[in-house]
Amino acid sequence: MPFGIQDGSASTSWVWESSQNGNFLFEFLLRRTNLSMRVIARKTLRDFYEHHADGKTPLEAWFHETEAAGWQRPQKIKNRYLSADFLPGNRAVFNIKGNAYRLIVKMHYNTGIVFIRFVGTHAEYDKIDATTI
Repeated sequence: MPFGIQDGSASTSWVWESSQNGNFLFEFLLRRTNLSMRVIARKTLRDFYEHHADGKTPLEAWFHETEAAGWQRPQKIKNRYLSADFLPGNRAVFNIKGNAYRLIVKMHYNTGIVFIRFVGTHAEYDKIDATTI
């Protein structure tokens, strides 16, 4: 019979489970019980809005909303951000400040981690390959 051991965080638990042959198997189960997201790296946003001050409020709003979100699949993002686009490799493109800026993130839905891959003006976005950045 399995029993749980909490590691002290709200987002992870470990479970010991007996196998059929009597050996104990340590099984790591990632259970996202608080359904929050971790955004890496906020510094990228800060560096951008140091040069584009009008982007600070919408980028900070996106950051805080994303941290509180429990996105487990693209449709959850689309429900909140209708203009979001999705690319191969679990990438999402967000229009920021009325499409003046673009934000590309790589989603790890299973772990709740969002990696910021690019933030820039629409003109800068047009010069990159959003599927590989």
